[in-house]
Amino acid sequence: MKKTTIAFLAFTLSLYSCKKTEIKEQSKAETKKELSDLSIYNLPSKWTTQDGKDIELKSLRGNVLVMVMIYTSCKAACPRLVADMRDIESKLDKTSKQHAKLILVSIDPKTDTPERLKSFAIENKMNQDPWIFLRSSEENTREFAAVLAVNYKQISPMDFSHSNIISVFNAEGELIFQQEGLGVNNEKTIATINQEVARL
Repeated sequence: MKKTTIAFLAFTLSLYSCKKTEIKEQSKAETKKELSDLSIYNLPSKWTTQDGKDIELKSLRGNVLVMVMIYTSCKAACPRLVADMRDIESKLDKTSKQHAKLILVSIDPKTDTPERLKSFAIENKMNQDPWIFLRSSEENTREFAAVLAVNYKQISPMDFSHSNIISVFNAEGELIFQQEGLGVNNEKTIATINQEVARL
């Protein structure tokens, strides 16, 4: 009788173990769902952070992304865009800060080397999570600007005219919200970020 009970227990445990493995495999498969055609994670471009680390955008998958395109030598619109981004960060709740990345993408990769981006990040007290500064080739930057509907044009060796747009992407890299303008009310942007983080 004792042997039968032990055998039955062992059999039940092995079934439970198999079921547990099946559930794990299933949840892994669900997590790795196909990216939609609208996801920026389909872009093969490589980017460099302010720390000199080379990344692909898909390495950011799973986070809510808040992005703006700037250049560090800008004296007019960019400081106000940076202030807008800092204001957004200051109003995010603790959970949102843990699952959101605030990203500043350079439209002037020649001037904005990783060293320059690093020094700009330190000057502006933005050299820690959730802040990321990115630069890439001119071609990749143009392609990415087109995705964000950001227009920019070099008007002198050190100056660019450019759109002032803050974009929010969901965890799968799909554009879900844009705020245009400088110093505008950002309540909708913050609400969108918090809603998306709550869905994770």
